[in-house]
Amino acid sequence: MRIIRGKFGRRRFNVPTNISARPTTDFARENIFNVIDNLIDLEGCDALDLFAGTGAISFEFLSRECRTVTAVEKAATQFRFIKEVAQQLNVNNLRLVRGDVFKYISTCDQTFDIIFADPPYDLPNFADVPKAILESSMLKEGTLVIVEHSKAYDFSSLPHFMEHRAYGSVNFSIFQINSI
Repeated sequence: MRIIRGKFGRRRFNVPTNISARPTTDFARENIFNVIDNLIDLEGCDALDLFAGTGAISFEFLSRECRTVTAVEKAATQFRFIKEVAQQLNVNNLRLVRGDVFKYISTCDQTFDIIFADPPYDLPNFADVPKAILESSMLKEGTLVIVEHSKAYDFSSLPHFMEHRAYGSVNFSIFQINSI
């Protein structure tokens, strides 16, 4: 895993072979962060990484000076890996939550400036993820929501949809909350 840019840019970490996550490719991650950088200034933002996997998105947020990053991951192996990398980077503004994302969404009372969700493509209720986020109390005016998905999904009919981006086989639906 490589952190692309920012204060931890170019740092590499060996991902354990027993991780079941499908990390966002470097190519797709670099491109979506270029889009994000053109939409909002991440410095000082509060970010949420749902289905954190290897933590690549969380560490990209941290590297780009987000004030706080909350990473939610259910799998023990991925959770431990994120925790180890955070210790190696000596970051103290990462809040790591081990648990079910849907439960987290329904109980979270914090708002975020940016929410990134990269559910497993084979998640049985995958299509419910964007709707759950968009109907949650985690949003405020200006919140940017990005959902990574396969080409099998089209979320353009959901409220606050802004645009769709595709980088190879990786697709992103981007939402921005204008008013709640």
